[in-house]
Amino acid sequence: MNPFTVNISETVISDLKNRIQNTRWPGEQEGSGWNFGTSESYLKELANYWTNEYDWRKQEKQLNQYPQYLTEIDGIQIHFQYIKGKGKNAKPLVLTHGWPDSYYRFHKLIPLLTEGEQSFDLVIPSIPGFGFSAKVAINSEAVADLWKKLMTETLNYSKFCAAGGDIGMGVTKALASKYPDVVEAVHFTDIGYPMGQEDPNSMSEDEKKFAQFVQHWWYSEGAYAMVHATKPQSLAYGLNDSPIGLAAWIVSFGNAGAPPELIETAFGGKDEMLTNIMIYWVSQTIATSVRMYKMEAMAQWGGSPPLQKTNVPAGIAVFPREAQFPKEWAERFVNVTRFKKMEAGGHFAALEVPQVFSDELRSFFYSLA
Repeated sequence: MNPFTVNISETVISDLKNRIQNTRWPGEQEGSGWNFGTSESYLKELANYWTNEYDWRKQEKQLNQYPQYLTEIDGIQIHFQYIKGKGKNAKPLVLTHGWPDSYYRFHKLIPLLTEGEQSFDLVIPSIPGFGFSAKVAINSEAVADLWKKLMTETLNYSKFCAAGGDIGMGVTKALASKYPDVVEAVHFTDIGYPMGQEDPNSMSEDEKKFAQFVQHWWYSEGAYAMVHATKPQSLAYGLNDSPIGLAAWIVSFGNAGAPPELIETAFGGKDEMLTNIMIYWVSQTIATSVRMYKMEAMAQWGGSPPLQKTNVPAGIAVFPREAQFPKEWAERFVNVTRFKKMEAGGHFAALEVPQVFSDELRSFFYSLA
């Protein structure tokens, strides 16, 4: 494995600003606000901040604050951060992001989880097709296979813990299912949704309510996932060419249930939101990132067998602006030993409420014998 530093040329930054300044604004329905998608008036304010106040070099320095590396596993380049905990018996923990975020999702957790005796050796990879990993799209089970080799072969851990949300949930669930001999415990902030194929007679009343919520969500908010899973390439041309188009897409579908006035907060702040968008822009990985949905769909349509539940202990934290699934739904998939309803936070809890989230991870993983 080789050390890696984020170092984006000034040519790329100048080109970005020129593209923002030359945006062809489409106009918006009068009085529509956010009801038709990302507000144009908001995006114009964001564009002004992005070009005149946002400091990429400051953010780039922050991205390089902690050690990061490139390694090749099964012919695929993997980018990852690797920060050793200060405790004598620090637990190895791999954290997996989702979409539309990146490895940057966890940067606020690093100082919180590596300090003290109950600390962690943090491994924070970029999923292939995201960030600075190879520009290839694979499904979550294949990512889990790579992570197992990263942890046990590249980094030489005999056992490790894993946590993730969104796509990272699928990767973490696959790790627990496929590799229970080396995965000590797993933690989730979501656990998957009813897809309409479940037997209603086997569902509790709370599960039925959750299924109704999910159905409504798919019709009102879930169109992006269907586009990603069916025609990702058609979408990619516009998003890879226009920074405002990219920002509009990510902000619209990454707001994680937050009302418009809290959208930046949901991403951890305005600069954090833009840095996440910038990682997609400078790496040109929006195409491969959305293509992963197609790979997941092809695996399901192709008849891939469902993951088997194992005895690996699973902790679950349900944040208030995340889908409110009941414990019994989670128990269908994983061995739930901790289920906690959180008081604040949303889809990107690691960015929005890092202290709360880090305390939860430490409490769960260090409660195990």
